Amino acid sequence: MQFSTSKNPRNNQNEAGKHGTVRVLAVLFAAVTTLCFSAGQLDAQGCVVAHSVGEVGGPESDGGYLAPNHWQFTLDYRHLYSFRHFVGSVAQEYRQQGNSEVRNRINLIDMGVTYQVTPRFSVIGVVPAEFASRRYFIAAGSINGAPATDLIGAWGVSGMGDISLMGQGWIWDPTKNPKHNIQIGFGVQMPTGRDNIQNDLVEIPGQPAVNATADYSVQPGIGVWAIPVSVESFQALNSAMQVYFNGSYLITPSETNGVANSSPPGFPAPAPQNAFVSAADEYLLQAGVGYMFAKVHGLTMTGGLRKEGVPAHDLIGGDEGFRRPGYAVSLEPGVIYSMHGGHDLITANIDRAVYRNRIASVPDLQLGQHGDAAFADWLWLASFQHRF
Repeated sequence: MQFSTSKNPRNNQNEAGKHGTVRVLAVLFAAVTTLCFSAGQLDAQGCVVAHSVGEVGGPESDGGYLAPNHWQFTLDYRHLYSFRHFVGSVAQEYRQQGNSEVRNRINLIDMGVTYQVTPRFSVIGVVPAEFASRRYFIAAGSINGAPATDLIGAWGVSGMGDISLMGQGWIWDPTKNPKHNIQIGFGVQMPTGRDNIQNDLVEIPGQPAVNATADYSVQPGIGVWAIPVSVESFQALNSAMQVYFNGSYLITPSETNGVANSSPPGFPAPAPQNAFVSAADEYLLQAGVGYMFAKVHGLTMTGGLRKEGVPAHDLIGGDEGFRRPGYAVSLEPGVIYSMHGGHDLITANIDRAVYRNRIASVPDLQLGQHGDAAFADWLWLASFQHRF
């Protein structure tokens, strides 16, 4: 999200330009087309969806573009609790009824610094950190393939995630287009986060503790180099309302990250196609509308849709390795509050999942099976931005 300290587009409502109507239709068409395309073609993951917090709104929401030679510090927070299992779009209620559901608690913090080089181009670096836990209890014989003894798994995982560096550029000159624009970002994500954290835990009651690798869904890093690509767009409709569309995609050229995928005690060993953890692509799409309240200076309400997940087929590289494809679609209401002339910004969102789908992975199809994944009902998001 960009916004200016030198020129507030909220005070320049008469500068939309003669092509404003065409561009708003273009932005809306792109948003709808991308959402429809992704629903049919991009099949993503469950348990933990994308390692991304995301954004809402655009410069019109909060004070304009970031001025050249200025900095912006951003602190983003994301919390989710996943426990509801799905195979396809069908909830597996028996998992909760038998207390065999897997419960992930994820707290993700992104710390980012942006430097605006010119009115159009900027660079940004993001350092993520994660605090997560994963727990399951599988009663003897309670699910298909379960052994004759109870199983307990409990992991606590924390650490720095994968650092990313990106270059970003607005398609149209911000000094001439205060009411509509599209920003494209491209960069590199480095494997600085650990992908193989282990804990000592008791998996079979009454037996000694074992050293086991935590599931990839709670690991801070993905273990491979990746290429992040992003798009942010906005269009002012009038003096108080704008529409926005934001999207990001993480390209992972590697097929796996080399971390062995192990089964719980008593379960069959993974098939060769699932012997290692997959290095899977990730994506996030957001579209909605923001409304600025004239009577409460700096306050904007937002509402939209969010879709995120991991595809079964990567854009580059192979598709084997263990992954849980699927995606979640959520309603995303939120609030943005701009302070101190646009120098400080607070946002908050509470997302409610309305559709979840755990589709078959490539190994699933090869093996004639269809695994499940646990999704969250709610997603809690907050952000703070400061300019200097």
